[in-house]
Formats: sequence, structure tokens, C-alpha cells
Amino acid sequence: MIDTAKLDAVMSRCPVMPVLVVNDVALARPMAEALVAGGLSTLEVTLRTPCALEAIEEMSKVPGALVGAGTVLNPSDMDRAVKAGARFIVSPGLTEALAKASVEHDVPFLPGVANAGDIMRGLDLGLSRFKFFPAVTNGGIPALKSLASVFGSNVRFCPTGGITEESAPDWLALPSVACVGGSWVTAGTFDADKVRQRATAAALFTV
Repeated sequence: MIDTAKLDAVMSRCPVMPVLVVNDVALARPMAEALVAGGLSTLEVTLRTPCALEAIEEMSKVPGALVGAGTVLNPSDMDRAVKAGARFIVSPGLTEALAKASVEHDVPFLPGVANAGDIMRGLDLGLSRFKFFPAVTNGGIPALKSLASVFGSNVRFCPTGGITEESAPDWLALPSVACVGGSWVTAGTFDADKVRQRATAAALFTV
């Protein structure tokens, strides 16, 4: 049984969910500390680097941080991520195998969708919270508005992909949007003060 309330708790913590590609595990904890200090405590660590699972373990040690795994492609990825301490799972797409695995692990699951067919398959699996991805190249705000008008208020989204500090407030203004995912908060060479400042600004966005 899909527990929507648990995923809502994840999505409602912060208006922006930093999407993190960690190439050096030594930076994992300082990065998480800077983000949390700035007010962004829901962190998605993408499984795109060799040290991603270790980064999840390190970031999970930071008080106040809720760390999840992104770019989860299959049940094996999910199993490894949960064992590393991931407390929610984000995927670029939606498969029945991933949905079933999330129930087995009792872990909140945010699957990626790009169109009405994806959303309908998700609804059939008991899902109603989705990552709209890649948000900008899939038609941006007009496309999400159209999809939301079809599926009503019971379906909510976290748009991710191409969203910037400047455009995030426009996405968050949509009634169907619970939060947005973004990589701009930690873009460039890591600088703890700069990350904290960006996080502080992003944490002030309203939904």
C-alpha cells in the first residue's frame, strides 16, 4: 500500500529540494551542513557518481538533514540506497517494479513522469505524487498546468530539470506544485558560505 502521507511530509518540508551530484565524499557532510544551515534540509543525492551511496551515509549524519536517493533506476538501486540510509527515493521514470519495491521497503517514492500516460500508470499503481521531469524540456509551466487541469487537486508534483533560482517562484506558484528540485544551490566549485546563502534565499520561496 502506497503511503501518500509519508511522501507529502517529504515534499512539504522545504520549497526547494537540492539535487546533488557528489563527486568527492569529503564534501558530502560540509555540503549537507551548509544546506541545512540555510534552511534546506531535504536533500536528494543522485546515484550518478561512484561515491553517491557513501555520500548518503555521510549526509545522513548531519542533524536535521532528510537525505534521499535520486536517479534510482531499478529495485537493486533502491535496495542499495535504502541500506545506505536513504529515507526517500526519487526516480527519473516510473516502473511497476520500482513502485512495488518502495512498498516492500516502506520508503516514500517519487517517480518521474513526463506525460498523461505516465501519470495514469502511476495512479493505477496507487501513486499520486510525481516528479515532473525533465520539467523545462517537457514543455515547462504551460505543460504542467495542462496536465494538472486534467488530473485535479489529488495529484501533486515536484518539477525538476532546468529550474533556476529565477524561475523557481513561478513554478511554486502553481497549485499543483508541492516543491521543486534544483541543482543551482550547489552549482560550481563548492563554497560553504555561498551554498548557505543560496539555500537561505531558496528557503524563503513560498508554495
